[in-house]
Amino acid sequence: MGETLHTLAELGSTDISRRSLLGAVPYVATALMDPQRQWLLWLLEDDQAPRLTVVAGSGPIEQVQAMIGMFDEIDNRFGGGVVRASVVNYLSAELAPKLQQRNMPAHQRRLLYTSAAKLAAMAGWCSYDSADYGLAERYMIQALRLCAEGGDRVLGGQILAGMSHLATSLGNPAEGVSLARVGIATAKSAGSPLGLMRLHAMAARGYAVLGDSRRATASLLEAGKDLEASHGPAEESPWVRFLDHHYLEAEAALVHRDLGEAGQAERLALASVEANGDRRRRQAISRSVLATAFLQQNRLDEAVNTASNAVDLLAGVHSERSVQALRDFRTRLAPHRGEAVVRDFERKARLILGTAA
Repeated sequence: MGETLHTLAELGSTDISRRSLLGAVPYVATALMDPQRQWLLWLLEDDQAPRLTVVAGSGPIEQVQAMIGMFDEIDNRFGGGVVRASVVNYLSAELAPKLQQRNMPAHQRRLLYTSAAKLAAMAGWCSYDSADYGLAERYMIQALRLCAEGGDRVLGGQILAGMSHLATSLGNPAEGVSLARVGIATAKSAGSPLGLMRLHAMAARGYAVLGDSRRATASLLEAGKDLEASHGPAEESPWVRFLDHHYLEAEAALVHRDLGEAGQAERLALASVEANGDRRRRQAISRSVLATAFLQQNRLDEAVNTASNAVDLLAGVHSERSVQALRDFRTRLAPHRGEAVVRDFERKARLILGTAA
């Protein structure tokens, strides 16, 4: 674990001082194969891992949890690009040195490792929002290794869900499915139906991109069953309390969009837009999906108007995930570029989305 801490500190230090260089590091899907294998070995070996780790406490644990909450709030409101430097600096300069202290009680050390894993995963998501995909991958790999030291299977499953999301979004849906399935194996015995719900949703997204309607639909059904099995956020791990039926609606909308099921995509994306009025990144993504659903039904004016609203939302949000969703919509507009309304949209969106290919 000393090697992981050294790698994490070095990664964070280099990230802060030479971001332009590191940002050019490519995402490599095959780099996730060894972390998956190591994690599965840990699952087989670690029969004593807690199923629902309690992360409340006092002293350094409480302080770290407060920082995680603050970073999470800023991320949700303004995008990961805004908070990334703060997350990375706190993780590498404040938290990593604490983990090297030798006189810490074992239980506290496990909780601190788990918190470090959460922050490393957050740094990965923030890097994703900054379009630094190679960095996102590296932070998530370190997060999974830290999580094994903490022994938290719920968080481990969520880190794997993040890896799956990243892989599928970057054009590697088969790897996305594989990561989601490892996460499902992780979370099955963890006592967290909400965690399982997210993982089945990630599997569905991968299958949808692969064009496997049967497996995508089956995975969504499993996600729905998991949601129904949950007794509410208070009975779940703190790591998954943000997950609810609105989250599943948003993810299911993406699945139906990619399967060409426009009516279902429209209904679910509209529900997500209405439910996430204060979360501008989610609003922008769901509006992009809704716009595509309109376009798939040949409702061009509604599609462009909805996408234009998403562009307006992105004015104060630094989120590559949202930009990706809008670029996907713009690509689908190609057959309609002779229309004035489309040309107007492309001019308006160019500042945020760049020039169309």
